[in-house]
Amino acid sequence: MASILKSSHLTMGMEALALLVSFLEKDDLRGDTQEDRVKMNQLQNLLHGALIATEHVENSAIIRRRDVSLRASSAGFTVSNDQIQRFIDAFKDPSATREKGLYFNDRIYQCVRADKSSIYAKSDKLGIVLVRTATLIIIGTYNDNMFPSVCVEAVEKLASYFKEKDK
Repeated sequence: MASILKSSHLTMGMEALALLVSFLEKDDLRGDTQEDRVKMNQLQNLLHGALIATEHVENSAIIRRRDVSLRASSAGFTVSNDQIQRFIDAFKDPSATREKGLYFNDRIYQCVRADKSSIYAKSDKLGIVLVRTATLIIIGTYNDNMFPSVCVEAVEKLASYFKEKDK
């Protein structure tokens, strides 16, 4: 079941990632100008193509760790600055994260896995996958109608791509 990912979605997603990397490298993407807003919209479209299109990732986002900023998110998915900081802090002490869980969207998610590179957590039939790269944290969520293993695979593949590019 874990390999149910449609190859056309993965191919489209990987092609989109090259463009995504170039946007993520820019420090001036703040949404202040029309050009910045266009770039952010393109990033959202790329996230949709790389993760949401698998139909096993409900929401997704990319956080840049250096300045604790949300670089892109899927349509309608918001992550507060406090939550971004909690995600970053969760990787600093994985054993404490495993023990205490991860607080997200007014719920405590119990950790299934927590180490220096990945955190998988669930609350009832909802789940969240966080993967850390050199400069980013990739986030994917899933619901009870989705296969958690496919969500994990999609988020990990996206993160692997960034790790290969030293991002």
